[in-house]
Amino acid sequence: MKSNLILSIVFLCFTTLNLAAENRVASDTTYIFLKEYGLQRTKDKNCIKYINKALDDDLLKDNAPKVLVFRPGVYHFYPDDAKTKVYYESNTTDVNPKVCAFLFENVHNLTIDGRGSTLIFHEQMQPFTFDNCSNIVLKNLSIDWQNPLIAQGEVLKVTDLYIDLAIDFRETPYRIEDGRLWFDVNRSKKNIWRSTMEFDRKGRYIVPQTGDKGCLGDHWQEYEAVTTMPGIVRLNNHFTRQPKERNFLVLRHAERAHSGIFINESKNVKVQNINLYHATGLGILAQFSEDLTFDAYRAVPNPGKNRYFGGGDDGIQVSNCKGQINIQNCEFAGLMDDPVNVHGTSVQIQQIVSPTQLKCHFMHHQSVGMTWGHKGDKISFIENERMNSLGKGEVLEFKAIDNENFMLTLAAPVPKELQVGDALENLTWSPDLTVRNNHFGNCRARGLLVSTPGKVLIENNVFESSGSAILISGDANGWFESGAVNDVLIQNNTFSELCNTSPYQFCEAIISIYPIIPKLDDSTPAFHRNIRIINNEFHPFDFPVLFARSVDGLAFEGNTLSRSFNFEPYHQRLYTFSFEYCKNIKLGGNQLSEDLLGKNILLKQTPGNELQLDQPEISDVVNY
Repeated sequence: MKSNLILSIVFLCFTTLNLAAENRVASDTTYIFLKEYGLQRTKDKNCIKYINKALDDDLLKDNAPKVLVFRPGVYHFYPDDAKTKVYYESNTTDVNPKVCAFLFENVHNLTIDGRGSTLIFHEQMQPFTFDNCSNIVLKNLSIDWQNPLIAQGEVLKVTDLYIDLAIDFRETPYRIEDGRLWFDVNRSKKNIWRSTMEFDRKGRYIVPQTGDKGCLGDHWQEYEAVTTMPGIVRLNNHFTRQPKERNFLVLRHAERAHSGIFINESKNVKVQNINLYHATGLGILAQFSEDLTFDAYRAVPNPGKNRYFGGGDDGIQVSNCKGQINIQNCEFAGLMDDPVNVHGTSVQIQQIVSPTQLKCHFMHHQSVGMTWGHKGDKISFIENERMNSLGKGEVLEFKAIDNENFMLTLAAPVPKELQVGDALENLTWSPDLTVRNNHFGNCRARGLLVSTPGKVLIENNVFESSGSAILISGDANGWFESGAVNDVLIQNNTFSELCNTSPYQFCEAIISIYPIIPKLDDSTPAFHRNIRIINNEFHPFDFPVLFARSVDGLAFEGNTLSRSFNFEPYHQRLYTFSFEYCKNIKLGGNQLSEDLLGKNILLKQTPGNELQLDQPEISDVVNY
């Protein structure tokens, strides 16, 4: 009996210690409930003031783990009283200051849990900004706009003289002035209709062979708009290309001024289970940040509103980042640009001030003002015409002159061959990339753009992109998006018949490897290296499956190619495989359907002995 009493006491003490330990662990995390700041039962009122109260609370500045918790609901946010800050955002128009609804600066160890809430924004705004933050999780919420800054119209009637469109005036207020169609943006601003995409009503994909050539043909801007009845706009014009009745036209008018989620100079950020139904620019933009994960992020049309346009221009743009970038279990559809774009930024040398000092210039107007270099960064000197590296250097100091120009001081003299007009690439800010288990639905332009020298793995994805499914480019002459690849594995993906259904820039095949090299000849070094395309499934309706330029080490093996008959061939490239200025090519062990178009290879300035061919079905190899 006595022993039982002792055992009971010991058990009670042990249990008490365990509970105390659990409480200590739980108390290490602070829960911050937004309802305590007034964020509840707000209906359609502006919630900014409640958010500002929470963001200004000292609890957020504590480095201890914390969770910012929404009460499930629908919340509205307007620009009035929102925080503003000047940001120069990559691939975004320089409209400053940015209007930031949730502005997190120097915040660490924070989880933001929406608990299924829907955040509705109004006018030009940036929903989430993470600036100099670390260990951040944003999860479990949806982002949308009450009045999106993009419109759509159902095609009611098409004749040789006019097109009738039904536009929801409540969702996208519009007006007609002097025969032009304008869309109201806010109380004092309006935007003119600037471009159009046509989406198939049933399949919800961009109508084949339209793309950037325009679904309304040449001189479509010569229309005269009139209202025939409320919500019905008649466009009087002899359109040289006519859309199909009952299809939807997506009408673009807004400036790309804000991102949906902006991650700047931050580390270890995770975006999880987020629906982005609209953004007034890029969906997610990460720049000069490290170790990022995007899991179950969906940049798609809002299914409850019958929209055909999705969440922003690019779904995810990763610009000048480093560490490991993971994109997994995500979905993209209806975007007005590429679902995923991972790249660096090349800058041009304007003046060699001294052997260790360079004056440099941001060449693209949507990539200005960034802190391009940091002390200790490793850079590469790129010869402009042949795009080959002249050597490497190290940054001692970066000093901005203005938004477009900066001075760079280096640890050692630049190569003697370096000239004004050549370019610089920042090698330090070049990430490894894993893209796995994603659905690249039909969007304007390409599916996945990759320009990074880090290790790249692309596997188990489904591609239905309107242009090339995968584009590997890199240049210092046009877009100035840098990054020659050195290690790319593309395996176990499905490339549907929707891939490359419309012409866009650089879309020479379903997979297009197309660096911009002005002076490309036999003496030009290969730009890209070590690309393996293995065990994938292709369903081409047209000729081109793989186009590669200036690659040393390219394998296309173990893939299955089955022809689709759902669309008419249109592409000017009449070869299944095209290799230009390439070396060390392996092509074999692939299963080709008997009716596959082409079954041929073009070798342009690529010697026959550089091709190791083990594909009996292919006997047509053209050299020139």
